[in-house]
Amino acid sequence: MKTSEYIEDKINKLSKGYVFTYMDFMNEVTRREAIIKHLNRMAASGKINKLSKGKYFKPQETVFGTLLPDQYQIVKDLLEENGKLVGYITGYSVYNSLGLTTQVSSTIQIGKREIRPSFKRGRFRISFIKQKNTINKENIPLLRLLDAIRYIKKIPDTTAEKSCTRLMALLRELKTSEQIKLVKLAFKYSPATRALLGALLSEISCKAENGLRDLQDSLNPITVYNLNISEKVLSNAKYWNIK
Repeated sequence: MKTSEYIEDKINKLSKGYVFTYMDFMNEVTRREAIIKHLNRMAASGKINKLSKGKYFKPQETVFGTLLPDQYQIVKDLLEENGKLVGYITGYSVYNSLGLTTQVSSTIQIGKREIRPSFKRGRFRISFIKQKNTINKENIPLLRLLDAIRYIKKIPDTTAEKSCTRLMALLRELKTSEQIKLVKLAFKYSPATRALLGALLSEISCKAENGLRDLQDSLNPITVYNLNISEKVLSNAKYWNIK
């Protein structure tokens, strides 16, 4: 089979929106230049679309135009290394899915232990936040909640008080074991994050009493956290030194 035929046959078998590079074809074709040349030729003809330099995707056409790949596809190379999770999509990218804002951001934030400067990929800006906890499939939903608490004042098109109300609803949905694990993960976050988590969990009558005491003990009793959250929303705000 010719190089061009092999590439096109493999692309035809890919799902729409799948992001790929020339490396996806190197098992069968050893000439990198030949692969890149044909991929660029296909992109020029409209058979595939170019996401950014060296990255392409199989387009999905709708009545509204070509759909972009989902965010996982856009940054999947930054989330795994040798089959192991090293990062997760968080921040601006998930505020909408968590019901914290109606805005959809063009910034994709990634939590990783090792971070790097932000950069552009196509029409998206990729940025990073440092995550000190172990990243695995079980932790990611909890880490996303903690990230939202950490950056509560930066959630777009809302207020910290509205976000608190939504976060309490999300925390109520967690099992007691998940709430306990959330508290354990919080110890690698800032004091302000621990204080707000403690206040939120106390407000919903969380059953992880020992964890709440540990959170309280981890805080400096004279530090005040200015988060613009009143006692109407968090009745125990003063107890956690939140203003």
